[in-house]
Amino acid sequence: RAQAAAEGRPLSTPVDELRAEVAALPPPPGAMGPYLEKVRVCAYEVTDADVQALKDAGCTEDEIFEQTVAVAIGEGLRRLEARLRVVG
Repeated sequence: RAQAAAEGRPLSTPVDELRAEVAALPPPPGAMGPYLEKVRVCAYEVTDADVQALKDAGCTEDEIFEQTVAVAIGEGLRRLEARLRVVG
């Protein structure tokens, strides 16, 4: 996939593969719980101060990024599946 991206080819990730990759990430540090819930429920309210608080609590930028993306993808998939159940 990285090579496809580097070559400018479109990426196509099946939902199951994406879900498996998200599930393979390490569990979030305990301090991230409230932040990740905020990302899950109302991501538009996340601020620089939220991220700085996690850094101050000892989380690395890589941890914050990976966990944020994992939660956002997981929630997006959950919402997509719920909508598909209603439509289909």
